[in-house]
Amino acid sequence: MSENKKEKKDDAPHILPPLEFSSLVLPFFTQGLILLGQTEGEKEKKEDKNLDLVKRLIELLDLLKEKTKGNLKTDEEQFLESSLHQLKLAYMEKAKIIKL
Repeated sequence: MSENKKEKKDDAPHILPPLEFSSLVLPFFTQGLILLGQTEGEKEKKEDKNLDLVKRLIELLDLLKEKTKGNLKTDEEQFLESSLHQLKLAYMEKAKIIKL
């Protein structure tokens, strides 16, 4: 690669997501949905392992909820609560705790 082309590639602006509370919640939530087969992400055959990982993600989000209690804006609190609720329901359905 020529030096000129390399410089242009390195100078490309890096796009960073906004620094918001949802940036902390969304990766855990999304990963949980992927592991449960609720998205178009990679579906693995290791369901027991996936359920353990999803349970841990739920525990992490519960911990985040506990540690931020009283310090979140209303919309941030609602986003976290909604994400947790959806993930817990999907987990319970996949673990055959409930039937939806």
